Amino acid sequence: MDILLKFINYLLLEKGSSKNTVDSYKFDIEKLLGFLKQKKIKFKQTKSEDIDAFLKYLREERKLSPASIARCVSSIRGFYEFLISENLLQTSPLENFRTPKQIKKLPDVLEAEEIKSIIETTDPMSVLGMRDRAMLELLYAAGLRISELLNLKVSDVSLDDGFLRCFGKGNKERLIPIGLYAKETIGNYLQRSRTLLKKNKDTEILFLNSRGSKLSRMGGWKIVEKYVVKAGIVKHVTPHTFRHSFATHLLEGGADLRVVQEMLGHVSITTTEIYTHIDREKLKEAIKVYHPRG
Repeated sequence: MDILLKFINYLLLEKGSSKNTVDSYKFDIEKLLGFLKQKKIKFKQTKSEDIDAFLKYLREERKLSPASIARCVSSIRGFYEFLISENLLQTSPLENFRTPKQIKKLPDVLEAEEIKSIIETTDPMSVLGMRDRAMLELLYAAGLRISELLNLKVSDVSLDDGFLRCFGKGNKERLIPIGLYAKETIGNYLQRSRTLLKKNKDTEILFLNSRGSKLSRMGGWKIVEKYVVKAGIVKHVTPHTFRHSFATHLLEGGADLRVVQEMLGHVSITTTEIYTHIDREKLKEAIKVYHPRG
């Protein structure tokens, strides 16, 4: 556990990883350490077959998805690489280990009309309704992750310039343009709602809960869920669905892939390319439906 603590400090202080990333690493490695302890395997004597057994346990007993298992392998690989770099180990049991292949699952995407119906179920006259409308509008307008949305400060949004400043994974800063609808709803929230929610508290956080404090991640999820249900949308929708929809709609409208990559804050273009697959799926569907020999 001391070694794990050193690794966590390394991720936070040297790599500048986000809290969510660090929590994921910690969670994955603790699962491995617990498994090894149960099997009475000393950590420094772990072999590749022990990793195989661990992954089998995750797949068959914990019922984890291929994506979760792949993430777990990535976390463990990073941990062992750190140990070798610190001269705490000579070799890694994942040295010649191949990550199990996973089927790429295309994310769910909302149609523009579905997003409109979700946003319009908010009450534009109530204090919380104004806040919720601004949050939903901004999730879609800027393609933000829920953590990025909830960490926004008032000073991060420039309504006059039509831009917001966002700190993403690894605390990387990016500037994202926002459109007319988002500017109007945020302006309305700042003037008529946030001042009441703030309750004379000294806080720069943009979106506040009913106690004048920062909204929790779960609180953000529940707000999205509430209006999805109210709008009668039957798709599986999370805050991230708005981000997927933002990217997909931009690419379908002809936006450059590199521009979308920049706005999403993706380090690699290959991460952004999944949205071109969604676009291709829609094209194939159009052929099936409308072509005489589809």
